[in-house]
Amino acid sequence: MKRILVVDDAPSVRQQVAIALTQKGYQVVEAGDGLEALQRLAASPVNLIICDVNMPRMNGLEMIERVKADPRNGGLPIIMLTSEGQPALIERAKKAGAKCWIVKPFNATLLVAAVDKLAV
Repeated sequence: MKRILVVDDAPSVRQQVAIALTQKGYQVVEAGDGLEALQRLAASPVNLIICDVNMPRMNGLEMIERVKADPRNGGLPIIMLTSEGQPALIERAKKAGAKCWIVKPFNATLLVAAVDKLAV
């Protein structure tokens, strides 16, 4: 079973994503910010990360830069799921290693399709 790490400071968003993914057979691990996500990732590997941009303590862009700085995570796919649509943020995320950018509110079917395509 593939494990997906969902990182968002909004519990309702994490819940919506978790419901969509568990219905399709994925195991979901949740984190409320970038620091918690790094702890979860260190404790147990995942097949994909879904991450918000704006979060307390460590935002999503900082988190993915830290994740990708670790050679063990070089091939780990990351989907950004955020209300942000600024081209500069999207470019920074792509340079850091994000494979996909989905704007909230999101379509659960499209999110699951992206996870199906990208999860390693």
